Amino acid sequence: MGFTANQWAILALVLVLGWLLGLLSRSGGARWRRAYEQERIARETAETRHAAARERIAELERSHPVGIGTAAAVGAAASGAHDDLALIRGIGRTRETTLNETGIHSYRQIEDLSAADADRLEARLGLTQGTIAREEWREQAAMLRDRRLDDHRTRYGTVV
Repeated sequence: MGFTANQWAILALVLVLGWLLGLLSRSGGARWRRAYEQERIARETAETRHAAARERIAELERSHPVGIGTAAAVGAAASGAHDDLALIRGIGRTRETTLNETGIHSYRQIEDLSAADADRLEARLGLTQGTIAREEWREQAAMLRDRRLDDHRTRYGTVV
């Protein structure tokens, strides 16, 4: 029993079609391999950046430990009980703790300082007379109270 001419033609067509499909799938496979490789490189790069960021955070935490007073001030500011006075350029976390100990907890209180109150506060903080006015604590407090963070950042260069 042998093949007829029609059967040989169909067999040839099937073989040619199989060969063409094989070629097409190989070129598509290369495209997917390239896309996979690009994604793998991007993921490895991101993981490297994240590892470097985690190391930098750990380094900063080692070099700037958080004290009890600072932790309390940060916690109070986060809970909404106090404003974050350390955002005012010239205050910082240590002076914020001292301000909190003297009863100053809000931006409004900084804004409302009289000249005499400012003099007493400067003496308590060990600052030279006129520092509060020169560093514009009242103006900064007003901006921060009004949540004008971009204005504050632009004018005073602090990160808020």
